[in-house]
Amino acid sequence: MAEKTIRLGEEPNAKQVLFFKSRARHTAYGGARGGGKSWAMRTKFVMLAARYDGIQILLMRRTLPELKENHILPLLQLLSGYATYRQSDHEFLFPNGSRIKCGYCEAESDVYQYQGQQYDVIGMEEATLFTEAQRDFIVTCNRPSDAAHPIIQPRMYYTCNPGGVGHAWVKRLFIDRDYRQSERPEDYVFIPATVFDNKYLLQADPDYVRQLENLPEDLRRAHLEGDWDVLAGQYFREWRRTKHVVTPFPIPDWWLRFRSIDWGYNDPCAVYWHAVDPEGRVYTYRELYVRETMASDVAKRVVSLSEGENVRYTTVSPDMWQKRGVRDIEGESVAEIFTRNGVPVIKADNSREIGWTVMREFMADQPDGRPQWLIFDTCANLIRTIPLATHDEHRVEDVSGHCEDHALESCRYALMSRPRPARKPVERKVIPYNPLADAPARRSFMNV
Repeated sequence: MAEKTIRLGEEPNAKQVLFFKSRARHTAYGGARGGGKSWAMRTKFVMLAARYDGIQILLMRRTLPELKENHILPLLQLLSGYATYRQSDHEFLFPNGSRIKCGYCEAESDVYQYQGQQYDVIGMEEATLFTEAQRDFIVTCNRPSDAAHPIIQPRMYYTCNPGGVGHAWVKRLFIDRDYRQSERPEDYVFIPATVFDNKYLLQADPDYVRQLENLPEDLRRAHLEGDWDVLAGQYFREWRRTKHVVTPFPIPDWWLRFRSIDWGYNDPCAVYWHAVDPEGRVYTYRELYVRETMASDVAKRVVSLSEGENVRYTTVSPDMWQKRGVRDIEGESVAEIFTRNGVPVIKADNSREIGWTVMREFMADQPDGRPQWLIFDTCANLIRTIPLATHDEHRVEDVSGHCEDHALESCRYALMSRPRPARKPVERKVIPYNPLADAPARRSFMNV
């Protein structure tokens, strides 16, 4: 039985080859419908199990019916006569001692069935269907099955589409690359793939692309284009990372510059710097996004970051004039603390629904085809949170209070301040006075 050849059935496309070759600690594949994700995951794990003796692999879907349809039945056909399937445990046992365990986590508490277990390799199929808590628990099971003699370095593989309960954590790690605590950028690899990478599907069903093209806009952007900046209930549907985010460039000194602040201590304090060009286009060019930082320290950092710049004004959240909960000098408001430390502030217009409308107007295309508001790619938290904003379930014209909206609030204050287009200073040519310049004319007059 061990001499039987496993025939994979098809040649991998270029994106699937990259997935097969990746040995990163965490590798995600996909981003759109029809990219050949399930085949890639299943085939990757069969190759690993056949190559390494005694390797332990966990292959997961959110529900048992999905697990059976997408993996167990295809694996039964692929491994017939080679690996033994033990139905009671949903696992395939290879002649070399390797094992592929097929698991699921339908309920939040189902993760505890894997407590204390060890897997050299773990795969989460349709990872965006898993909650972040489920994923965090499963990660703890990804360690060498033989600690004394590790077979391979532990690693995890994910396939995914935009949307679902796990959209935010997948997007944070693999798209936004926003890492926290001890997370390391080099541990995370994302391999994007769409239906256009899957030549077998295009040949078998040429109409599949047309079906995706006819979906509603948000679903079309997610499933056909693999756009991670769209989700159900998204508030700012005008947002396009490719359109609104720009590479930093030197800002002319004469452009109007101003700042905006949404104050927070336990919540983030979001500070942004903005510049206005002669056409009235606003560029948000710098971000300061901090937690648990004293108001006086934030102000000092703002002053330091603004050194050498002519910042005309700073518009801030109205609650900075409240005096409760201040962690600096008792009796002072946060606004007074900022002013005392070199950042004079003015109270922002806090009309929420009107403010969001103004932001949408700035995001909309202008006659030249470009939006009125552009953001430097260094403003990571603003770029991350704009597409995650959703409608409030009771006030549909408002942004939901459950969103991380601190960066949005700060920029709402900025755009509501009616920033004026920059005017280039008129260069006046100064001609030095020369008392002898008119002497010939005077002499001529005197000789008349």
